Amino acid sequence: MSKADTLSEAAKRALAEAQARRKAQQPAALPREYGGPKRAEPTRYGDWERKGIASDF
Repeated sequence: MSKADTLSEAAKRALAEAQARRKAQQPAALPREYGGPKRAEPTRYGDWERKGIASDF
């Protein structure tokens, strides 16, 4: 018996609705940053990295 077989009809509908909402959701448009980092956001781990030096803030 698979995991999908154990779900109720209401749970299956809820999962389908959630998947449709995620598919329809547009990613947030971030404003252009001038003079900022060229790569991924450096604060994603709680540290600020500049020229190879990480500083915690």
